[in-house]
Amino acid sequence: MVKEKLDIIYEDKELIVINKPAHMLTIATEDEKINTLYHKVYEYLKKKNKNNKVFIVHRLDRDTSGIVLFAKNQRLKELFQENWNEIAITREYIAVVEGFVEPVKKTITEYLKETKTLLTYATKDNSGKEAITEYEVIKRSKAYSTLKINIKTGRKNQIRVAMQNMNHPIIGDKKYGSTKNPLRRICLHASKLEIIHPLNKKTYTFETRHPREFAIFEK
Repeated sequence: MVKEKLDIIYEDKELIVINKPAHMLTIATEDEKINTLYHKVYEYLKKKNKNNKVFIVHRLDRDTSGIVLFAKNQRLKELFQENWNEIAITREYIAVVEGFVEPVKKTITEYLKETKTLLTYATKDNSGKEAITEYEVIKRSKAYSTLKINIKTGRKNQIRVAMQNMNHPIIGDKKYGSTKNPLRRICLHASKLEIIHPLNKKTYTFETRHPREFAIFEK
């Protein structure tokens, strides 16, 4: 396995923020224990000091790239997770989706549940968990649209479900309706995270550039 160098966006004595590549799990599963972002961050910090610890605050899907926040102590991790929707004041993504999206701006509110096969879907009534997704078109053509997306809730696969239900699935997202996959990945990237630190109450903003491969959609 090729050892990928961590793309560290920010690090201090309490936090470390990583730009996760696509095709990498955030945390371990039964089938994969080693090739995960958590394991790589753990190894990196242990090399610096054998007493270092690391705790995952939130996660991204395997094929989604972008910003992932880790805490270096358990108490801070718990404070983040207990109030995540209030602490994470901006969670911005870039998505390239199929087709010409209109209107150019919209807020989508859905109520999500999960099937026994772990597929997330929007309920026809309001019995699921509320998911609020805002999007704005950056560029569009007949074939595709590039969107800036902000989520106000952190539901599993909520962006992917919202785009599928608009009949504009995210390119590469076969699970949620896409028939195109030119990049062999889901074209979804967590590009900006703005948080209020639960202890010092300072606001931190972390940003990444769009993945280079997304440039093929601009030609």
